[in-house]
Amino acid sequence: MPASPILARLALLPLLGVLAGCAGAASADSRPLGPARELRLGLFANVTHATPLVGLAQGFYARELGTTRLRYQVFNAGPAAVEAIFAGAVDAAYTGPNPAVNAYVRSHGEAVRIIAGAASGGASLVVRPGIDRPEQLRGARIATPQLGGTQDVALRAWLAEHGLRTTITGGGDVRIYPTANATTLRLFQQGRIDAAWVPEPWASRLELEAGTKVLVDERDLWPDRRFVTTNLIVSTRFLRQHPQTVDALLRGHVAATAWIRQHPEQAKRVVNAQLGALGGKPLAPAVLDRAWSRIEVTDDPLAVTLAVSARHAYAAGLLSQADLRGIYELRPLNAVLRARGQPPVDDAGLGDRTRRPAPIPSHPAGRSA
Repeated sequence: MPASPILARLALLPLLGVLAGCAGAASADSRPLGPARELRLGLFANVTHATPLVGLAQGFYARELGTTRLRYQVFNAGPAAVEAIFAGAVDAAYTGPNPAVNAYVRSHGEAVRIIAGAASGGASLVVRPGIDRPEQLRGARIATPQLGGTQDVALRAWLAEHGLRTTITGGGDVRIYPTANATTLRLFQQGRIDAAWVPEPWASRLELEAGTKVLVDERDLWPDRRFVTTNLIVSTRFLRQHPQTVDALLRGHVAATAWIRQHPEQAKRVVNAQLGALGGKPLAPAVLDRAWSRIEVTDDPLAVTLAVSARHAYAAGLLSQADLRGIYELRPLNAVLRARGQPPVDDAGLGDRTRRPAPIPSHPAGRSA
C-alpha cells in the first residue's frame, strides 16, 4: 500500500527539527580556508539532473576541482538532500526549489544558498485512464516523491486552484502519499494508485510502462513554459570556507551544461548510461526520448518562478511566511559565465539581504485558475 498519512507526517518531523536547530550553524567559523580536500555532492537519478549526471560521467567537475576529491550521493527527493546538508553529510546538492526555500526560511537564511540553475520543465501530473478533469480527482490517491518536495508543492497548488483541499497529513478531498518514484510505478501497475505528480523520467515511464496519461504538463502552467525544476545549492558554511572549490564546481557545472546543449544526442546517451549505473538499468529508448523532450538544461535559476513556488508552499501550509532576500549567491556563477562570454543571470532581487523585503508574488499569468 502507499505510505500512510501518519508515516508521511512522521517523516517530516526529523527534517523540520534539523531545520529549526541549524539557524546559527553556518555563521560559526566561516573563515576562508582555501580549497577543500573533499567536495560531497548530492544529486538524483532523474533526467532533470542531466547536468550533474553528465558532469560526473564526462569529468567536467573532476577537471576543475583538481586535487579536491569529489564524492557523490544519490537521493530520491530534495528534502532528504537538504537534511543531509544540515547533518554535515553533503556540501552541495542539486535539488528542487521548494526544499531549498524551506531550508533557507527555517534556518533564518543561514544554512544554504542557491548558486546556479540546472533544469527547467520535466514534471507532470499523470493519471489512470478515465480521469480527464480535475474534479474527477476528488477522493483519489495521488503520489508525489516526498512531502514538501517540488512536485508535492506543485500538486497541492494546482489542486487548490481547482477547489480540491489537501492537508500535510494526507487528508482532505485528495489523499496525497509521499512515495518513492519506483514504488509509484509498481502501485500504478497494481491498480493501487490513481495519479502522481512526478519528475522525468518517471512521468514518461508511468505513461509507457503503467498505461497512464498526462493530465498536466507543468510547463503549460507557466509563462514561456519555463519554471525552475532543479537548482544547485551549497552549504553557506562551505561557500564561505572554500570559495575556490565552489568556483571550481561552478566551472564544471557551466561546462557540463554547455556540452549538453551542444551535443544533445550524445548527452542523452550519457545520461541514460548514468541512470543505468545509479538506478539499476538504463531507460528504454521510447521513455528516454519522451523524457528528454520535456526538459531544458539551463544555468539560469529562473528566480522569479522560485518565488512563486515558495508562495505555493506557504499556501499549502508547508512553509512559514518567507523573506527570501539573500537566498541567491549568483556572483560566482556570473563570473564564470562572463569568462565564457555568456550573459549573466538574474536573481530577481533576492540576492541581497539588505534590500527591502521582496514579497512572494502571486500566481503567474497563464497558471490555471
